[in-house]
Order: sequence, then structure tokens, then C-alpha cells
Amino acid sequence: MLTISAIKADVGSIGGHTRPSEAMLQSARDHLQKALESGLLTDYDVTFTGDDICLLMIHRQGSGAAAIHNLAWDTLKAAADIAKAQGLYGAGQDLLKDAPSGNVRGAGPGAAEITFDETAAERPAEPFMIFTADKCGPGAFNFPLWAVFTSPLYCAGLMMPKMRPGFTFTVIDMEYPHGDRIIRLNTPEEHLDLALLLRDENRFGIQAIHARKYPHQQVVSVSTDRLHTIAGEYKGKDDPVMIIRTQGIFPAPEEVVMPWVNVPYVAGDARGSHTMPIMPVPINTPVTGPYAQPIVAAAAYSVNKEGKLSERVDVFANPVWDLARQKAQQKAEWMRQQGFFGAAMLPMQELEYSAFRNALEALEARFSLRE
Repeated sequence: MLTISAIKADVGSIGGHTRPSEAMLQSARDHLQKALESGLLTDYDVTFTGDDICLLMIHRQGSGAAAIHNLAWDTLKAAADIAKAQGLYGAGQDLLKDAPSGNVRGAGPGAAEITFDETAAERPAEPFMIFTADKCGPGAFNFPLWAVFTSPLYCAGLMMPKMRPGFTFTVIDMEYPHGDRIIRLNTPEEHLDLALLLRDENRFGIQAIHARKYPHQQVVSVSTDRLHTIAGEYKGKDDPVMIIRTQGIFPAPEEVVMPWVNVPYVAGDARGSHTMPIMPVPINTPVTGPYAQPIVAAAAYSVNKEGKLSERVDVFANPVWDLARQKAQQKAEWMRQQGFFGAAMLPMQELEYSAFRNALEALEARFSLRE
């Protein structure tokens, strides 16, 4: 069995929430290279999206393995120490615990993992994609995943025999702090029930998707921890990571990316308190534009049966995505013209985790009943 683990966190960035330093990235590569040489990993890659470092690790330890999660924590902690020494902003901000209990989930970093049988006859090759998003929450993946895995308008492959039986979605209540409160829904017959939940991207998020024709085959994993649910206060946006296996019995990459043409509005932006369109960008893109606009990057890989990665393909670097980027910027300008008012900002229940709460509490104390 092979496992794909993608663990991601903001542990410091240059001049504000822009990007990690080269020294931080090199430190991460050095840590994972030692793990490769020791035999813990079979391969790895290190990328960044905005101010987040993503550690892609291929191994045979299984999902949730303490050795892998401890490796990721130590790697991110070392990068945070460099950020602190360099005087970078937000050094270690996503490391919310002193140390994880063998699993980084609930400790700050986002983690997506899929374990699969690399010898399964229905998967003669193993292509997959890693989506990394910044300045937004895990619900940013709700619409693209619903569209790809339920609608032939986006994925014609759903009409093919291997995918017609549909998929099982595991949806998690991201606001529930006492454990994983989940529901499983089957599509196509429950796609409207699924839509009813996923429309609330701040509460419900897709955690996993499995193929119903091949129940042992997980196709999607999404990090769904919300930092404010862990910490009880705003600690930055959750900046999720997602793994999607592609081709054959699963949607093709060109189908997977189709919904991103819409540059959907998501929760995020500066101070995590606005509604803004998410922009598809090349991998290793810093956040340097106006608004701290939400961004998403996509990297495509293949992994062989020995657990060795191919070179990386930067999906959103293609010039065809320039139009989507222009669309995102235009939609962002339209929304920000509305400033703080109405739909331009997130609902009060989201703002109550931020410093806005203190200002609201001060005003609440001044209300009185008119006699």
C-alpha cells in the first residue's frame, strides 16, 4: 500500500502574508531528504502557495501515521524557527500546540491523505493532483468538488460506465469542536441533499470522496480543520490542501479543473473576513496583489508502484488560465467596491472569532431599551 500525504501550514512569511523565505523552503527540503534517505519516505516535494508551505510525502506508513505527522511537524517547526530568526511575519502562526500527539490534525496544519493499493487492477497507473489554497477556508473546495462529481455539465465522464454508479461524499461539520461529526451521502441520488449542506461553506466541508463502484478506492481527501474552532479565536484563514486522484475510474484532470473557470466567491481575503473570488494561480505564487485575494494552485503528478514521483506539472501556469485570472480580478473589484457592507463581508458568526468581536461587544454594551 502507498500513501499520499499533503500537509500544509503558514509558519512565517516575508513582509506580511506574502510567501515563505528560500531558507525556510530549503530547510523543509533538507528535512524531507533525510527522511527519504532513512527509508521513511519513498519520495517528496516541497511547494508554497502564498504564505503556506506544502509538504507532499509519499510513503508506506498509512494514513495518520505518527512517524509521518511528527516528521511534518518537525519540518514545519524548523521552518518556523528560521522565520523567527529572520524576523518574518507570523512565524509559527499555524502551529497552535507545543507538539502534536502523533497527528497534526487539531494542532494547526492542514492534512490531506489517501492510502491505496498500487497493484489494484482498476488503477494500472496512478496520476493525481494536489490543490493548495491560501487566504480562504476548507469550504472553498465545496463547489468545485460538487460540480465535478455530480454534474455532467462539468464532468462528462460521469456518464461513462465506470463512474455512473456515482460517489460517496463524507461531509464534516467543521464548527463542531468535540470530534469529527460527519455524514455520508451518495450521489447521484442525494446530490440535492449534498448541495443543501455544501452551500454553507463556513460550516460544512467535504472531507473525503469514495467511488461507489470501487468502495475501497478513495478519490479525494481535503483538510477540513478550522483554526478558529481549534484556538477559539481568529488565527488566520485555514488555507486548505486537497488530493484528487485522476483518470480512468475517476474524473480526468481537465474535468477536475473545469469549475475553477468560474472563479467562485469564497470566504477569505484580508483578515479572513470578506467574500471574494478565488483566483487560479501558478504554483509558488506569492500573495502580493490588492485585497489579499484568495488563490488556488494545482500541481499534477504521477507516482509509480515503487512510490517514486514524476516531475511536477503546474496546471494553472498554462496561459489559458489568464482569462480566469482577469475574471477573478474583475469580480474582486466589483465586490470590494461594496467595501464593508452586506454580502461583501462575512456573516457575524464568522466575524465573532476575530478582533471584530471586541468592537462589537463594546457596542453591544451601549444598547438600551427605549422607554
